[in-house]
Amino acid sequence: MALLSRSRYTQEYICQIFSHCCKGPDHQTILFNHGAVQNIAHLLVSTSYKVRMQALKCFSVLAFENPQVSMTLVNVSVDGELLPQIFVKMLQRDKPIEMQLTSAKCLTSMCRAGAIRTDDSCIILKTLPCLVRMCSKERLLEERVEGAETLAYLIETDVELQRIASITDHLIVMLADYFKYPSSVSAITDIKRLDHDLKHAHELRQAAFKLYASLGANDEDIRKKIIETENMMDRIVNGLSESSIKVRLAAVRCLHSLSRSVQQLRTSFQDHAVWKPLMKVLQNAPNEILVVASSTLCNLLLEFSPSKEPILESGAIELLCSLTQSENLALRVNGIWALMNMAFQAEQKIKSDILRGLSTEQLFQLLSDSDVNVLMKTLGLLRNLLSTRPHIDHIMSTHGKQIMQAVTLILEGEHNIEVKEQTLCILANIADGTTAKELIMTNDDILQKIKYYMSHSNAKLQLAAMFCISNLIWNEEEGSQERQDKLRDMGIVDILHKLSQSSDPNLCDKAKTALQQYLA
Repeated sequence: MALLSRSRYTQEYICQIFSHCCKGPDHQTILFNHGAVQNIAHLLVSTSYKVRMQALKCFSVLAFENPQVSMTLVNVSVDGELLPQIFVKMLQRDKPIEMQLTSAKCLTSMCRAGAIRTDDSCIILKTLPCLVRMCSKERLLEERVEGAETLAYLIETDVELQRIASITDHLIVMLADYFKYPSSVSAITDIKRLDHDLKHAHELRQAAFKLYASLGANDEDIRKKIIETENMMDRIVNGLSESSIKVRLAAVRCLHSLSRSVQQLRTSFQDHAVWKPLMKVLQNAPNEILVVASSTLCNLLLEFSPSKEPILESGAIELLCSLTQSENLALRVNGIWALMNMAFQAEQKIKSDILRGLSTEQLFQLLSDSDVNVLMKTLGLLRNLLSTRPHIDHIMSTHGKQIMQAVTLILEGEHNIEVKEQTLCILANIADGTTAKELIMTNDDILQKIKYYMSHSNAKLQLAAMFCISNLIWNEEEGSQERQDKLRDMGIVDILHKLSQSSDPNLCDKAKTALQQYLA
């Protein structure tokens, strides 16, 4: 840092050393704390192009995924001009491509770090169009890769930017060209050129998949346009079995993004039997691919997806049950989430297979997981398993004791409202069984808990507890009189009278309906 002022050569090389050595947040912090931003900022207006360029590269490395640096950069001025304005000037079409690209990267990082708003004109009117320009055929392959990857990062989480990008310069069609390298070998006489093309073919495909994934993250119309682009589904399916792990990951990401569409799950995904290569990817892939592939599988297992049946037949239950035992939190969540989707409105055999595959021990393990997402999805799975009467009775006859134990543990534990509500809903499902009801009626501890939650301060919990009571006292069912009497002796009717005066219309209605069962 002390040598920066020696000459323009020291300025150029020192910036170059900093940007090459800075790997990750710790290095960014060290440089930031030693005054890198202030010392390098004035070099952006140097008379030497090389110095300006290296200073710019240094900022693009410093600001990447770093809110502290990005927030600082917004307020730094050089010769009375703020840095974002200087970056925007460097984006203009008359500047060298390398400069346009690097300043677009700086503005992208600042935007993603929250230092510049996504609807700021410097993003919508300058940065985004510049990056789309970088994707065009006229650019060198390296520039097209960098342009597409930076654009994918810029729009990844913002719906409006995704929409604007999708209609700028026919970007969706332009990206289809990324798959055409290397062009036919016979036409290429230049061996060096072929070598260069082959090297970049992987990078181009990876960049295109990434950008398609970002474009299609939220909008149904954009997904439709992507899928209708020439041979797109075939390209994704081929991408799933590429030798390059980066291309495989990007293809899975793209597939995940498109799998959020109900329409596409029913059509293109079915026509191309996407589930086959996906299941193949899930066998012994590295974790980063497993996480995205299992998220995609969650979508393919939704009840309206035609792929659900064949996936089941190809041994998915075993695979998903093994994911729930992973050390990796995202994999545990996805494993249990996919099982939850699989159990929704499923036939009894599938539900039994899931319970067998998981084992009671593993179910308890998941119900005591420290992560609330795992817990919620496991409760969701239980709720889906315990639906429709014959299934409820069947499952409770074999696993009743353990399930009641698990429910008790959660209702006694320190959990948030959502977790307790889900648990009471599971009890309400059990109370809807014909023989399963008795497991609640003979368990005084659980009955006291239901009573306690009927008078809770939270209306959601009160309502869920009322569902349990309604299912237990329903008149048309055998043994309802004895159940009603027992619950009356416990003081449930008094609570129902109180709740029938509630200001909450839902609670009030539910309580009145329940009281009518006593009068009938």
